[in-house]
Amino acid sequence: MPYIVTTPKPPYYAVIFTSVNAAVDHAEHTSLSARLVEHAKTFSGFLGIEGSRNGDGTGVTAVYWKDLESIHAWAKDPMHQAAKVKGRELWYSHWMIRICKVEREYGRPDHKA
Repeated sequence: MPYIVTTPKPPYYAVIFTSVNAAVDHAEHTSLSARLVEHAKTFSGFLGIEGSRNGDGTGVTAVYWKDLESIHAWAKDPMHQAAKVKGRELWYSHWMIRICKVEREYGRPDHKA
C-alpha cells in the first residue's frame, strides 16, 4: 500500500479507520485487505488510500473519496460488507470509522516513496 497519495484540491472526503488487531492469525485478513484495495480502485470517486500499522497492532487507514455518494456506494459493496463482518467478529478488538470532509490541506507533497 502506498504511504502517500496524491489527492485533488479540496474539498473531498476521508474515511478514517482506526483499529486494534485482535490476537488471531491475520493471514486471511492481510490477503483480503490487498484485494479490497484493488477492488476499491474500480469505484468511481476513489482517490487513494494511506495506512499504517504499529508493532502493537494499532493502526490507522485513511481512504480518500471524491464525495459522500462514492463512500455510500463503497459501504454497500458486497465484498466490502463481508470483510466488515469478518473484521467485527474476528480481526479487530477495537475499531472506529470517522468520515471527514477535507476542506484544506497543506504540506510537502513532493515526497517520493
